[in-house]
Amino acid sequence: MKTAAFKLAAIAVLMSAGAALAGPGAGGHGHGDETAYGKPGDPKKPARPIQVVMSEKDGKMSFIPDRIEVRRGEQIRFQLRNNGELDHELVLATLEENLKHAVEMQKNPDMEHDDPNAKRLAPKKAGEIVWAFTKPGEFDFSCLIPGHREAGMTGKIIVK
Repeated sequence: MKTAAFKLAAIAVLMSAGAALAGPGAGGHGHGDETAYGKPGDPKKPARPIQVVMSEKDGKMSFIPDRIEVRRGEQIRFQLRNNGELDHELVLATLEENLKHAVEMQKNPDMEHDDPNAKRLAPKKAGEIVWAFTKPGEFDFSCLIPGHREAGMTGKIIVK
C-alpha cells in the first residue's frame, strides 16, 4: 500500500514540475505576459487565419506549412488539425526555449500544456492558438513529444 501511495506522490510531483517548465503562463508567468516571440492574442480581435496540419507518414512527421511569414504587430489564429494517427502538439517559442523544453519532455513525455503558446491534439482533432507577434525575428514551432521533432516536426515563423 505504501508503494502505491509513494508512486502517486511521485507522479504528482513530476506533473507539477512539468507544468512549471511548460512555458508562458506557467511557473509564475501570467497568460498576458509578453515573450521574445510575442504575446497571447485576444480571441475577440481580428486575426489572420493560418491553417497548420500535423501528420506522420513513412516514419517522417511534419507540419504543413513548416514556414510561416507574418508582419510585426500581426495577430494570427493558428487553426490546427491533427490528420495523423498519433498525438501531436504545436509549441510556439524561440528555438532555444523549444530545445530546452524538449529535454524536459524526454523526462515527462505525457506533460500536458496549459499555455497560450501550445496545443496538444489527439488524432483527427482540431484546435487553435491565437498569438500576437509583437517583435521581429525568427521563431520556432515544434512538436515536443519525444521523437517527433527529431522525425521532422518543426517549423519556422519569420516576423518582419
